[in-house]
Amino acid sequence: MRIRPSLVLASTLAGLLSLTACGGSDGDPGKPGDKRLTVYSGRSEALVKPVLEKFEKATGIDVDVRYGTTAQMAAQLLEEGERSPADAFFAQDAGALGAVGKAGLLAPLSAEQLDRVPAVYRDNAGRWVGVSGRSRVLAYNADQVPAAQLPRSVFELTDPKWKGRIGVVPTNGSFQAFVTALRVQHGEAKAREFLTGLKANQPQIRENNVQIVADVDAGTLAVGLVNHYYVYELAKERGGSPDALKAKLHFFPDGDTGGLVNAAGIGLLERAGQDPDARALVDYLLGTEAQTYFATQTFEYPLAAGVPAAPGLPQLATLDAPKIDLNDLDTLDATVTMIKEAGLA
Repeated sequence: MRIRPSLVLASTLAGLLSLTACGGSDGDPGKPGDKRLTVYSGRSEALVKPVLEKFEKATGIDVDVRYGTTAQMAAQLLEEGERSPADAFFAQDAGALGAVGKAGLLAPLSAEQLDRVPAVYRDNAGRWVGVSGRSRVLAYNADQVPAAQLPRSVFELTDPKWKGRIGVVPTNGSFQAFVTALRVQHGEAKAREFLTGLKANQPQIRENNVQIVADVDAGTLAVGLVNHYYVYELAKERGGSPDALKAKLHFFPDGDTGGLVNAAGIGLLERAGQDPDARALVDYLLGTEAQTYFATQTFEYPLAAGVPAAPGLPQLATLDAPKIDLNDLDTLDATVTMIKEAGLA
């Protein structure tokens, strides 16, 4: 049976991440076209609740959202399998979507929906599509780290000069996707060597990327591995522009893995593949209103509808991102194992 590999992966993730229950599998899944959807969201409530409420208002479709980390939601779906009440999986990164899709749980999307997004930000088999993009960056305190001393490669962060000065969130889906990219681009041994070296440098573990950027801005941390938009979010919270912050963004050059550009995306569960309400959600997230929301409110890169990025951000096409197929980032279980074995989680 095709569900068996997914159960193995779910068990692995559950054991490694100490997952808590994110809702049972005995909920009413509803019927196609009944104006009700259940969404499992690996994206945080603070980021996506407003846009999902906009969708409800625009369509009259009620959305029941179950929030957790992307790894938690992926494990929940894999454990529930065909019994899941979920209609859609809204994930923080392509790797988790790929893992759920590889288990045979996602339905193919329409060609019209897939074609709204560049091929690099969607599943080769058409089971998920990117909604917004984010670049991995090094947030740094401009008073503590002169621009001339910024590393050109993420591998340089294992140098002893960074000991105790780096902030990371090993349980974060984007960090895990970055480590998966290391494995894909450089091999298992090189990725393990990086994590071991990072651990030896006594990184400062934080609960989330918001904390890291706040600490970098305050000078408690010199640098932190995060996604680009958190600096913009901190500036918005404080009512100013990113230029007023001590925390700045360093985009790794030369195709370095530290500059991975990943996609938050959505996939529909098999049972909802032909549900007009579920397909309406995909259409909405790829439409102008939602894409504008991601550009102006969460400061991510819009991937569809021709909406420009937030002012001050380098254009997505100009980023010197590593040449990594996002479809190859679907081995989440192996990555989580490696991070744990390195002592980072």
